[in-house]
Parts: sequence; structure tokens; C-alpha cells
Amino acid sequence: MKRKALHLTLIGLFLVIGYFESNAQSFNRAIMTVENFEPSIPHPEQDKDITQKLAELEKKTGKKPNIVWIIIDDLGYGEPGAYGGGAAIGAATPAMDKLAAEGLKLTSCYSQQTCTPTRSAILTGRLPVRTGLTRPILAGDKITKNPWADEVSLPKLLSDNGYYTLLTGKWHVGEAEGMRPHDVGFDEYYGYYPAQKEITQGIDPRRFPDLVLNEELIKAFETIRPANHLTHGFKDGTTNELEEIKSLGDMGRADHKLADFTISKIKELSGSDKPFFIEHCFMKVHADNFDNPDYPGLSAAKYPYKNAVVEVDMHIGRILKALEEAGELENTFVFVTSDNGPQMDAWPDGGYTPFRGAKGTTFEGGVRVPGIAYWKGMISPGRASDDVFDLMDLFGTSLRLAGISQDELPDDRYYDFIDQSSFLFHDNGKGNRESVYFWWGTELMGIRMREYKEHIKVIIPQAPHMWIDYATIQDVGLAPWLFNLYIDPKEEMPVGHRRNAWLASLGAQLKSHAATFKKYPPKNIGL
Repeated sequence: MKRKALHLTLIGLFLVIGYFESNAQSFNRAIMTVENFEPSIPHPEQDKDITQKLAELEKKTGKKPNIVWIIIDDLGYGEPGAYGGGAAIGAATPAMDKLAAEGLKLTSCYSQQTCTPTRSAILTGRLPVRTGLTRPILAGDKITKNPWADEVSLPKLLSDNGYYTLLTGKWHVGEAEGMRPHDVGFDEYYGYYPAQKEITQGIDPRRFPDLVLNEELIKAFETIRPANHLTHGFKDGTTNELEEIKSLGDMGRADHKLADFTISKIKELSGSDKPFFIEHCFMKVHADNFDNPDYPGLSAAKYPYKNAVVEVDMHIGRILKALEEAGELENTFVFVTSDNGPQMDAWPDGGYTPFRGAKGTTFEGGVRVPGIAYWKGMISPGRASDDVFDLMDLFGTSLRLAGISQDELPDDRYYDFIDQSSFLFHDNGKGNRESVYFWWGTELMGIRMREYKEHIKVIIPQAPHMWIDYATIQDVGLAPWLFNLYIDPKEEMPVGHRRNAWLASLGAQLKSHAATFKKYPPKNIGL
């Protein structure tokens, strides 16, 4: 039934936007070179320069560059000082600010609207609606198939091509055998499968008294409880369950323990001839946040969320220091970001964004996130760009760094990533991506091209801050809602056909995107 509903949704989409006739090639700069890959904007000269630059670096170091992704959970766009927050809003972020000042600050960097979709998309290079990983797999969910079984993950590709691949921290893309990080391509995993709240809801009587203090319900919960212990897994299938989270203090200490592990692995791996790929995923700042008892009240604000922001920033500084001390800083591409916008439903245990919306929505507040690219000697200090970047582009960029041809990817599916290496690493790089598409589950919601964003469906809260638990998906009505984000970044006043020439052009691009699902149907895993 769900697959049928999805097909009906897509058919309805064609009817809704079928009146758009113009393909507006003068507006759309992207060129399709391979049928099952997202079209990109060609920049042959900057691409040529980067090819030479990477070759010279490899000749100097004798190996491919390391890749380190640092993923913060639910950090709002406006939290880091480099993005207007920091000390001004009670939580200084000197480490992130330093990376932004010494690297490339992306101001139009996009995630999916919630965590599992983003985490799956960056590792597959494919939209969640294509892989079936359209939302978090929650306690009690019964999926119908393993979505990873036929996906080719980035860590697998990197591992097969000489990299040591490690994921530290939060996973949240499946706990069953066959879906764990060390099952899908990572050589090693050290972390927690679910989000913080899913672990602490079984031990926090203040937040969940009806569960924790009810003997009958807590006994029933034990049958569906997500894993609440630190897990250490390896590619050969060896999986060790380490200490269990038994108290809120244990949860508060988790990120320090995870950072210690990543730092120890950097020291260990730096002595190897193999390059490494590390995806370090913080547990914080996803609600519910609890202070590390060893250093409570880190922030000026003193609220748990703000303390978590400061702690995460501190650990980022420690990880970068470890890379420097290991002599790897000049051969490591570092990218710092968030998996989606802030979770306003948990306020005040939630973050800040200057935009409309929050986690769970496809308004800017839900999907525009900090994106900091840092690479000493490769990325010129002080760069900033508003060219659009989708976190899926980390997939294509990492393939390029590893020297892996896109020809190695299966041709029976569609890929949504763009190789953005020439944009990120050229001193005057221009973005290679033209369009970012926004989905909520199996609903196509909108598109951004240049500074324009068009919605065909929107999520509207029924009460302040309630963008997930008390919100509805709505059709937009007579015409798509078109915003010029340069004059209206809060998406408050649609300009539509009244003040904009591109309403039909963006609609045509949506239609073209939807057409890719006819030849390459989406996967349904029962979510």
C-alpha cells in the first residue's frame, strides 16, 4: 500500500506541475553528462587546476588525502559564532570559528530535514526517498527489507580502495545485523546506534515518569528498547557491547569518551601508509542534553543545550589538535556540519536558526545548516561562498579525493550527489551544483536554484515551536510559493509571478527531477 501511495503521490506531482512548459536552459546552467547522475554546472578550468593540485599533493605525501567529517546532531545554523551566534547567544564556539576563518564558510549548505535521511544520503550519494531511509527507524518499527543490502556505500568504496574507514559516535541508520556501520562498509565502529533521547527515555524519570516509574510499561519497553550501550564493531563481524548507559551522567560523559577514541585512532592511523576516512558523529546536541558531570555549566547561558554546544566545540578543537600533532593536518580534508536544523520541539533544549522552520521541515530553518570546509594549504583562509552545497556532495567530493571513478558505481540507479572538489579547493571556486531538492518522506516539497526557492508543499506548525509533533503538511494552493532568499531569507512573502520571472522555470526543474523516478523507481522498506 505504501509503494502504491508513493506512486500516486508522484503521479499527482506530475499533474500539479505539468503546466510548466519552459525548460529555461538559459536559467539552468547544469549539464547532464550521464543519464543516471545529477546534472552539474561545468567549470573545466577550475577542475583542471584542482586535478593538478591534488596530483602535486599526492606526489609530495605519497598517498591519498585523509578525509574527516565531523557531524553535530541538530545544531542550528545560527549557533556557531561564525554564523552569527557563539558568545552573542551564550555559547562561544572558538574552534568552529577558527576553522571557518581559516577555511571556507558555506552559507547555503543543505541537509535533509531530519537525521536518518541525512546520514544515509551522505553515505550513499542518493536521496532518502530513493533508498527508503526516509525517517529515523524508531523503537517498535518493523522494516520490510534491509535498505543497505543493495546500496554501495562510500566507506565500502573507500575501504576497497585502500582507506581505513571508521565511524565514531551516533549511527541511527539501523541497528539490525546487516545495517550496522561495520556491516555496510566501515572497517571499524565505536559508538551508539540511536540518538540520545532514545537511550535516556528509559532512565529519566523527570522527563518520562509515565514510562520509568511504571513497572509494567518499563518491562514492555525493554522488548523494543534501542541499544543503550557503547558498541565496538569491526568489518569481520566482531561486535562487542561495552559499557551500558545506566545514568544521565553516563550519557553526559559519552561525547568526551567518543572524542578520546577518535583522537587515539588519529594517533594510531597517522603512522600507517594507508589514508583514513573518519566520520565523527557527536551524540550532542540532540535532545535530551545532559551536562558532563566532570565539567557542568560550560556555557555562559548555563542551559544544557548551550553547554552541549560549547562541549562539542571543545572536542572539535581537540580533534583538530590531534591531526596537527600527528602531522596530518596538511593532508586531511575536514568538513564540519550538522545533520539538520535545530529541534525546536524540545525548546529550551533546542538550538537557534535565523530562518523560518526547524528540524522536520523543508523551510530553511530545517535544512540550511553550517558547513565549514577546512584543509590547511589546500583551502585558502577566509573564503566564504553562498553557492549551493548539498551534504550529499561530500560523497562525490570524497570519491574524487580517493581517486575513485564514478564509473565504479552501478548504473541501475540514480545518483543525486555532485563532485564539488573544484569548488571547495580552488581559490576562486564556483559551485558545481545548480539545484537542491527538498523532500519530506515520500513527498516532494520544493527546490532551490540560485537565490530562489519554490515550495509546492509546506509544513505548518499548529503551535509555536511545534514543527514536528504538532504540524501538518499542506499543499500550497493556487500557485507554488516562490521566495527570493536574498531579500526574504525568512520565507515570509512569496513573490511568485508578481515579482519574479522564474516561477515556471523552477517548476520545470521540479518536473525534470520527478521524471527521474519513473525510470529509477524509489525503494520502499516499510517506513
